[in-house]
Amino acid sequence: MALAGFVAGFDPETDSPYVNYATPFPGAEPADRDIAALILAFRERGLRPRLEFAPDAAPAVEPALRRAGFRTEAVHEYLVCTPGSLMAPAGGGPGRNPAVLAPRTDEDYRAIDTALSEAFAGEFGPSEAGAARLRRTAEQGGAVRYVRAPDGTCAGGALCSAPAEDTAELAGVGTRPAYRGRGIAAAVTAALAEAAFARGTSSVWLEYSGEGSRRVYERVGFRPRGTRLYLTL
Repeated sequence: MALAGFVAGFDPETDSPYVNYATPFPGAEPADRDIAALILAFRERGLRPRLEFAPDAAPAVEPALRRAGFRTEAVHEYLVCTPGSLMAPAGGGPGRNPAVLAPRTDEDYRAIDTALSEAFAGEFGPSEAGAARLRRTAEQGGAVRYVRAPDGTCAGGALCSAPAEDTAELAGVGTRPAYRGRGIAAAVTAALAEAAFARGTSSVWLEYSGEGSRRVYERVGFRPRGTRLYLTL
């Protein structure tokens, strides 16, 4: 939903703070009443007010939020890929450059949701709601890609949001432990970035969880661009 200076995403199927959060529009200069309206939108849904954003894109937002009592949850570096920097994953032996697929059926989406749950060590459990969320991403202008495991299930996958302000977020890159080290993360990341660029998006960005994943993303053309701030009330 759009609020004065912000856009907030709310999913009635989950209270996860990683799904329900707000982001300011670039250059936003919210008044105190705008912050109050934002807080109310979260409170009415029984959610903790939370934002994720790049401070450089909206310098006036952080001071306004801190006046209202918001505190730092985390600060993460983000990487950006453009059509000019995107590179195909390098080969290197059996299992490298695996075939990347787009999900077609409900079974495909359930398999991806289950695989990502395992990849992230049960941080979230597999569910019909999670599979449906992946399908909505694909149907609403984003993309989902995965690599099939030999047994027909999903070995690993990821998703990319619909573009906003001419950029898109690539997230949820995960590989089941049994299939790591086979180039799946790099192949899925490159395929999603390519899909976004084919639709006319000028850039794709992501955050990384460690130096190992950072190296994977840099190999396919992602470069450091700045930091993102996570604030909660």
